Amino acid sequence: MGKKIFVSYKYADRLVRQFQGSPTTVRDYVDILQNKIDKSDHINKGEDDGEDMSSLADSTIASKLGNKIFDSSVTIVFISKGMKENDTPEKDQWIHWEISYSLREQSRQYANSKTNAILAVVLPDESGSYEYFIKDNTCPHCNCKTLQTSVLFQILKYNMFNIKQPEFSDCQYHGQNRPYKGYSSYIYSVKWDDFIDNINKYVDIAVNIWKNRNDYNNRKTV
Repeated sequence: MGKKIFVSYKYADRLVRQFQGSPTTVRDYVDILQNKIDKSDHINKGEDDGEDMSSLADSTIASKLGNKIFDSSVTIVFISKGMKENDTPEKDQWIHWEISYSLREQSRQYANSKTNAILAVVLPDESGSYEYFIKDNTCPHCNCKTLQTSVLFQILKYNMFNIKQPEFSDCQYHGQNRPYKGYSSYIYSVKWDDFIDNINKYVDIAVNIWKNRNDYNNRKTV
């Protein structure tokens, strides 16, 4: 694969499927990914020290994140049930800024950095279910799936179902609200169990979407 990957995640979120009864956090899933990627790949992990962002200036945040993301070409964001703290403003949470910086183009004295390809990897919750975000077979006729984007940070939500010229299913059951077809989102979503069995396949999907990034209405700030 040979990609430089930045991983954005809520490190202490415990609302995930446990490993053999052991206490498990999202960070444990990141470690599994780290151990399974190609040796030619490089992973740079997002903030995982629990630092409170509310007291940091924007310039400090920019320095912390910019240095990590600038040299990456793919961002993998782990979607987990407890990733967002609803009682804390989104701008005071790391994932919001990590995705925003991944979407931006940055310039430095020695190089330019383009918008990253972004892949959303959805982790199973503590009951092993994905339904907090992905609901499968929501139509009895076309077996489409529904993404519960309301649970996401706004920066993620706005970059899903954002293709400029969408194609829709022919299923008449939905009336005027027909499901999207194809790669309708700049940020593609995949279940953890599918992703970890074929990492290259799904990273390549994100990269191919990136190659056609001008086809999407990407929103880089909220």
